[in-house]
Amino acid sequence: MKKTAKWIQHTHLFRRDEYECSACGLRSDKPYRTCPGCGLPMKGSKYDPSWVDEMETIDAIFDD
Repeated sequence: MKKTAKWIQHTHLFRRDEYECSACGLRSDKPYRTCPGCGLPMKGSKYDPSWVDEMETIDAIFDD
């Protein structure tokens, strides 16, 4: 069985999305077919709504 990895998509409020390899942790600005860090082929992706934590911080600052 061939080993594969997934891109974990991190979405932010005021920054571009970034993608993290689930195998080696390399962060990239776009999802490649194979990870430039570990060379594993990518099979699908997962979504990580990082923007929610960022929004909570902004809400706390403005006391909403």
